[in-house]
Amino acid sequence: MPVTLRRGTVTAIVERHDGLVRLEVDERPCVAYPALTGPVALGDDVLVNAQSVELRLGTGGFDVLHANLTRGLGLPPDAGAHVMKLPYTPLQHAVRHEEESWPEDAVSDLAGLPVVCCSLHSQVAPACAGLGRDLRVAYVQLPGGALPVPLSDTVRVLRSENYIETTVAVGACVSGELACVTTASALLACAARGFDAVVCGIGPGIVGTGSRFGHGALAAAEAVTAAGALGGAPVLAPRVSAADERERHRGLSHHTLAVLELVEGDVRVAWPAELEIPADLGAVQTVDASHWREACEELPLSHMSRGPEQEPWFFAAAYAAGALARTLRR
Repeated sequence: MPVTLRRGTVTAIVERHDGLVRLEVDERPCVAYPALTGPVALGDDVLVNAQSVELRLGTGGFDVLHANLTRGLGLPPDAGAHVMKLPYTPLQHAVRHEEESWPEDAVSDLAGLPVVCCSLHSQVAPACAGLGRDLRVAYVQLPGGALPVPLSDTVRVLRSENYIETTVAVGACVSGELACVTTASALLACAARGFDAVVCGIGPGIVGTGSRFGHGALAAAEAVTAAGALGGAPVLAPRVSAADERERHRGLSHHTLAVLELVEGDVRVAWPAELEIPADLGAVQTVDASHWREACEELPLSHMSRGPEQEPWFFAAAYAAGALARTLRR
């Protein structure tokens, strides 16, 4: 299906954040990423991608600014950048990647660095709560959901509340504070910068088809495998639900089982000690997650529009992964 573009006028600026502007184009909700399209102001003549709204996608109920015809033409690339994000697409743009300046003796071992591997973006906040805010934590965003890092309100809160110190955009993901070509390089970059732990996850709005392996959660398998192969200590946050109407996600989600099926090497699967372990999960490490509510009290918790009261074990399991990773620091 071709890209669905429409032309319009910016009729309102709703709010501005670092890397993200929420606005209205002809009174329809829209988001813009100024790092990609340039600044935006009232009255600008713009092109927006309207396809997600026309398809009535639940997580894409807004247009996305594609080009600003008033002030977004002729924008220069990042200084010294040669590697393209989204190469050979109409949105290709050069960004300086960490690997471009690495010396020959760059760090090549994670030396036991704990890496929490999330298969859903809604696991990131409770996982960070489990790690605590006294550690230096990097958030690494992997392809499998939304690609722009600034779209996440959760990450914005975690940054402002000192749960994470920096963000890394991997592969096709864009607008992180750092950029890396691969997951392995992103983890090594975090180790080289002396972080105490890493949380890997996909952006909001997971890509999904309902099939066994056709979903964005498999990004967690890549993170687990890379972390283990490089000498890190990967911890998988299992997806658990008591309220999901879909049988494949009720109890232990088939997403978690698919990740485990593809993982190479050992992986620690965190599990709340207060919850019965499902027979098909295999070996786990139980964690006291009884204080997850207090630890997450100031954080935005939402999974498929359900909160802690509807999905207590979902958030407890993600918190347990962060808490387990905290104990693995060397």
